[in-house]
Amino acid sequence: MRISKLYLMIALAACSPVMAADLALTPWAPSLKAEAVTFLPNATQRLAASTRDGLQLLDNQGAELASFKGNFSSLDTRAAGTQVLVASLDNDRQQALLVSLDAATKTFGKPLYLPARDYPVNGLCLFRDAAANLFVFLVGEEGKGEQWLVGNGTTLLSNPQRVRGLPLPPSAQFCQVDDATQQLLVNEENVGWWAYPAHPEADVKRIPVALFDNPKREAGAMALVPGGVVTLDPKTAQLHLFRQTGEHWVEQGSLTLPGLKEPEQLSVSGQHVLVRDDDTGRLYQGKLDWKATPVDAEPVVPEVAALRQTDPVGRQGDAADDPAIWIHPEQPAKSRVLGTNKKQGLLAYDLDGKLLQELAVGRLNNVDVRANFKLGAQTVDLAVASNRDHNSLSLFSIDRQSGELREAGEVPTPLKEIYGICLFRPASGEIYAIANGKDGTFLQYRLSAPDGRVQGELVRQFKVDSQPEGCVADDQRQRLFIGEEDVGVWAVDARADQPATLTSVIKVGPQLHADVEGLALYQSKERDYLVISSQGNDSYLVLDAEPPFTTHGAFRVGLNAAAGIDGASETDGLEVTAMNLGGPWSKGMLVVQDGRKRMPEQTQNFKFVPWAEVTRALKLP
Repeated sequence: MRISKLYLMIALAACSPVMAADLALTPWAPSLKAEAVTFLPNATQRLAASTRDGLQLLDNQGAELASFKGNFSSLDTRAAGTQVLVASLDNDRQQALLVSLDAATKTFGKPLYLPARDYPVNGLCLFRDAAANLFVFLVGEEGKGEQWLVGNGTTLLSNPQRVRGLPLPPSAQFCQVDDATQQLLVNEENVGWWAYPAHPEADVKRIPVALFDNPKREAGAMALVPGGVVTLDPKTAQLHLFRQTGEHWVEQGSLTLPGLKEPEQLSVSGQHVLVRDDDTGRLYQGKLDWKATPVDAEPVVPEVAALRQTDPVGRQGDAADDPAIWIHPEQPAKSRVLGTNKKQGLLAYDLDGKLLQELAVGRLNNVDVRANFKLGAQTVDLAVASNRDHNSLSLFSIDRQSGELREAGEVPTPLKEIYGICLFRPASGEIYAIANGKDGTFLQYRLSAPDGRVQGELVRQFKVDSQPEGCVADDQRQRLFIGEEDVGVWAVDARADQPATLTSVIKVGPQLHADVEGLALYQSKERDYLVISSQGNDSYLVLDAEPPFTTHGAFRVGLNAAAGIDGASETDGLEVTAMNLGGPWSKGMLVVQDGRKRMPEQTQNFKFVPWAEVTRALKLP
């Protein structure tokens, strides 16, 4: 059967929709019985998934070149060096499968199966992130979706790892991922098409590509094109082209598929399109003549991987908050990472992330440490945390040999909602605690315990205009850095007898995304850096710790496929040290709170990153 030859010019850059026209289609490979067909990167071959003939490598006329026997449906591919990685659904085993294909030698590799799921899987699609990690998304019935890590670079993992569950539309069957913009596109049969962030550390949210309230319409399969997506409406037998402009999607044109009663599957490569008519089981090919205008992708932020992570905290929800690093004075490898659980208390971990101590003293928010505090006749190291139960400072002694923490007392404050805290030690040797409240008030206390009972003397008070939290003191330069969450970072003289004149370090803008959260100082013989948690875009900014506070760039903490450690996002607090803690921490350690614990999904925790990886990623001097 030959269908009328009408070609459509679709200009992706056009501002107004193009009127619907017929697309000229001709039958392709009439004898082929396939559930799905896709174009391979070399453009001269196709790949088919068949319930009868398995996975089939085809030439451009549809003749079989090689096959992987079985009963398959759904199909997606990604190039991997000289090979192609293929994802499909094995209907006999009811499992998702991944297999490598060498198109040149026409051979399939050893299959990798995802574990069987407890729900029917309707479809799947692949995603490769900027760090070359390969993921597969599963689209299931009743709104169930999952993201799995299945490979890195050109290699498939021997043991796929579930990254996260993802709530999807209840009637979803098809998905596609745009690797460049890191967006997962999913259909909702009677509603339209949605776009979700695909990155494993992204928040779960969606924006509409196109929605309709019309029983005569149906949202079906999709195919990505430069700068947009082509969608298939099986009920109207039409293709629709959408282009993304900012946060919105705009329809640019539509094509009618005359003669097709139940168009279902769709594949596009350049100007070539393949459509399957479920009514006859036949495939049709056509040509789309358009001028493609790719969407500018966001600049790639370099990623570093965590080498260790802590045990998950013992409370659900937003619990873990701020870390501090206690350095053992004689054996740095016995140092500890302290962390607050703002629903429980203070936690202490070894450098492998194992929980050593848990002090259930209340809702602690931020914590900081300093060495050599006189607690009566004893010399101990000191940890101080902001206690939101009592709007007070909770003090803890740290045994300088064993690292054991003990409650050492409490200092009340007049703050109505205490929030952040940091410690400052000038050359004179006393220790100050600088606490802040959500109303912007900062209070500076001189801490002492001459008779073994801790006390705090209020020595200075100042204020910023809106909510602060993170702060860190540079003891050497007697400078205090404070973060105003929606505004930026300020520097102020840390000395109690000096005026609190605020100097801007960096404002919220293109580099620093609100909320401004944790602040920390990396101080070495060579260079001092200020590290900031840019929570709004899940990144960490590195600046010189001295004026003019030159920025050295931002990085993210991505997943470590080999170690099975997920990345970090929604970071509240962080801490860094330049001390040689041994092994991978010879150049220091960065600790960040992870607001979304994944792979597997558990309560929040803290991630440990070798500072050497940050130096490498940002090419720091």
